[in-house]
Amino acid sequence: MQNVKLGLKENLKQFILLIIVNAFVGGMVGLERSILPKIAEAEFNMAAKTAVLSFIIVFGIVKAITNYFTGALANRIGRKNLLTIGWLFALPVPFILMNTSNWNWIIFANVLLGINQGLTWSSTVVMKIDLVGEKNRGLAMGLNEFAGYLAVALVAFATGWIASEYGLRPFPFYIGIALSFAGLLTSWLFIKDTAQHVAQEVISSNVPLLKNVFWDTSIFHKNLSSVTQAGLINNLNDGMAWGIFPILLAQKNFSISQIAIITAVYPAVWGIGQLFTGKMADYFCKKSILFWGMLLQGVALLLFVFANSITHYLILAAILGWGTAMVYPTFLVSIAENTNPADRPKSIGVFRLWRDLGYAIGAILTGVIADFFGINTSIIVIAVLTTLSAIIIQKRMRCNTNSPKLFNWILNSHKNENKHIPCRTDPSA
Repeated sequence: MQNVKLGLKENLKQFILLIIVNAFVGGMVGLERSILPKIAEAEFNMAAKTAVLSFIIVFGIVKAITNYFTGALANRIGRKNLLTIGWLFALPVPFILMNTSNWNWIIFANVLLGINQGLTWSSTVVMKIDLVGEKNRGLAMGLNEFAGYLAVALVAFATGWIASEYGLRPFPFYIGIALSFAGLLTSWLFIKDTAQHVAQEVISSNVPLLKNVFWDTSIFHKNLSSVTQAGLINNLNDGMAWGIFPILLAQKNFSISQIAIITAVYPAVWGIGQLFTGKMADYFCKKSILFWGMLLQGVALLLFVFANSITHYLILAAILGWGTAMVYPTFLVSIAENTNPADRPKSIGVFRLWRDLGYAIGAILTGVIADFFGINTSIIVIAVLTTLSAIIIQKRMRCNTNSPKLFNWILNSHKNENKHIPCRTDPSA
């Protein structure tokens, strides 16, 4: 432990390797993003939106539960071991997706994918936070989520393009074979565990232990629970975007390649934006970033109902992506800031449990509403819920430091670049 140092520069090699691994993780999600709803309709004759979205529902529930157990087991089994085990579950996924003629096997593939995502993404998040210490957590999370969601976008675009040129199956899923084997070998051979980094940080941490990690993260701790509800709503609207947007665009007679471009812009801006928003989370009041990010998402989703051209959809997809980029690394930094290192993996696991249940809730809710009242109504409902989440953050959350509020900083930056608007209170109140 004497030779262990915390910091981004001090652990740059391992940090870069973890970024590469997380890009492989994100790519596995992108594998399905633009074409699986189309496969459901074209090859399995599924007309009901709830049925089409069933794979997202299963994926979200399984990933959410796996997130919780990853956090609970991280200190006991080890981060690297959980990361490597997670990749074993990914290996069969592309083979099932490219070959099956039974929708139940598609569902089973998404069970495996959910376990893979819960184990691998959660492990890379916790390990990066372990490595960098307190100073650059936002930057670390921005880089982590950038790699993951840029990979989602690139693979979503690639599979959509391949499908338009060579058919829906099997060729788009060859990418998944390469990603799963690359992720497994990199994790097994090159990644090192971060247990000693955690032990080093515990010595210097002055954040008190939580009385009950699950309930404090879910309900009672104002900062942690505010972040948790926003995470759930964020993935609720992402689940809707994943399943409903390709169907909506197909109904408006966009081609598969056009749908691939639109559905790729959203995670691309989300991913690239986190290069900037992650560092913002190290400087600005986190409450402020979360409020404006969720509000932007709500407005963009509402305007989707009124869009009628590819230009409109591209602009709105970019706005939605930027709003999501603002909140995603900030969620994780806020959890880390408000927890002792000993509590952190489990608290992150609880947060990610609720956040990824948003996929399932979003898919069920939007599917049912779309079947009974139409796609536009489902989008409006999700937009309203996203806006309400922003209001909850504004009313309930507080900052732990005298960091500047984002909007006030923009308004006052021409007067005094270093002026800080305090946003401070007891986060445990």
